[in-house]
Amino acid sequence: MKTYHAKPGEVEREWLVVDATDMVLGRLASQVAQILKGKHKPQYTPHVDTGDFVIVLNASKIRLTGNKMATKTNYRYSGFPGGLKAVPIATMLEKRPERVIELAVRGMLPKNTLGRAMGKKLKVYAGSEHPHQAQQPREITLEG
Repeated sequence: MKTYHAKPGEVEREWLVVDATDMVLGRLASQVAQILKGKHKPQYTPHVDTGDFVIVLNASKIRLTGNKMATKTNYRYSGFPGGLKAVPIATMLEKRPERVIELAVRGMLPKNTLGRAMGKKLKVYAGSEHPHQAQQPREITLEG
């Protein structure tokens, strides 16, 4: 019996919609990362992007457990001396809530060209509307 390896040209991609209302950020991000990687499919191959497209709606309604809303901070570094920017997560949720989910999911994907390609299949929206009706996305519910 031979091991099956998926070829990049024969991967069937599906569009999935996830509603993030009252979901915990880390649990949502880990489950979305699994779908983007393709680990939910039987033809998963580690060196091929076999994952599906994921649309996350209602990003502004996610939850954080514990005291994270007051203490958690996201950092950016420009590379220059004194170029470290610290943004509290409460501020990010007010201004750009979709960025919070994007950063959480990106941290759970591989740090290479394959991981960057997987990250491009994630579409996050703060409200309940999205412009991807032509792709006929299927709605799914995630645990957590």
